[in-house]
Amino acid sequence: MRRIRFLIWKELIELRQDPRLFGIVVLAPIIQLFLLAYAATTDVRNVPIIVADADRSSASRELVNRFDASPSFTVLSIVGSPAEIDAPLERGEAWMALVVPRGYGAALAGGQAQAVQIVADGSDANSAGVSLSYATNLVAAYGQEIAERAAVAAGRGEAQVAGIQPVVRVWFNPRLESRDFMIPGIVALLLLVITTNLSSMGIVREKELGTLEQLNVTPLTRVELIIGKLLPYGMVGLIDVLLVLSVAIFWFHVPMRGSYILLFAMTLVYLMSTLGLGLFVSTISETQQQAMMTTTFFFLIPMMLLSGFVFPIENMPAAVQTVTYLIPLRYFLVILRSIFLKGVGLETLWPQALALAGWGVGILMLAIARSTKRSA
Repeated sequence: MRRIRFLIWKELIELRQDPRLFGIVVLAPIIQLFLLAYAATTDVRNVPIIVADADRSSASRELVNRFDASPSFTVLSIVGSPAEIDAPLERGEAWMALVVPRGYGAALAGGQAQAVQIVADGSDANSAGVSLSYATNLVAAYGQEIAERAAVAAGRGEAQVAGIQPVVRVWFNPRLESRDFMIPGIVALLLLVITTNLSSMGIVREKELGTLEQLNVTPLTRVELIIGKLLPYGMVGLIDVLLVLSVAIFWFHVPMRGSYILLFAMTLVYLMSTLGLGLFVSTISETQQQAMMTTTFFFLIPMMLLSGFVFPIENMPAAVQTVTYLIPLRYFLVILRSIFLKGVGLETLWPQALALAGWGVGILMLAIARSTKRSA
């Protein structure tokens, strides 16, 4: 333990003596947070929706079929009670819910206006806004069609009142602020970029400077060397998280509805993945430039594009969606956004937490297996 402590101290001294690293570690995350928070946008299609049909009439089935036939929506399932829509919305499986009340069909048959409820997950403000526009337009058009049928049946030339009125509620992000959705994702992305690059280049730098040969003749074991090299960058990652979260909460006013303890616990699990990835890159790189290029083009860019940070995973081809399950950033994005905006706990997020932990353990074991004391 004493040898590891001295190695950690050595790494921290090297970080302090390099002014360029200060800019990368402290200033770059904050600058990128501001740029991305103000500039990043998203688009959606094929919105997953769950239907709570308490009426189970031919009229309610016709309305559900309109949603199912629309290219803008994908009906995941039809349940019988409004209480059953909570879990799919909390888990992020459904983005919207349509609630058809009991007596809906009888009211329409009697010529009475009838309301249906549309519940939207407002975590992603942009997606929720577009989805609500699609849904309200569809319901309004269908209601007008019903009114026109009734008018024709009654011998009137035109409809006077639409038969259905949508009642809209937005969950998790009632203001539909896109920043509330994007900023937690930016936190995850910046943590991936900073810790992966620092850990990979920090180890390769020892090779370039020749100091790795000096470490090879010390009593340090391979495990001690790896722990001593990775822990300082994990500490840097946690400092960056505190800085970026402070800006997100106090400057951008992103609501934090979940547990801080769970947030930092999941961050530690995520750091295991990013640091393990950096260690793996260091085992296949000989120079810092090679390590940076490998990290950027073979890992960071694909992870950013396939994680759901830029493009919704639901919009990707089925084969590409399968590949996204290999991306750790995908799971941490869901965890961060759910903790921030939905306030859910580990009882809901355990599948993502388990997948993230498995990815971290796997990449660390692979990196350690490839490394030797001479090349670690």
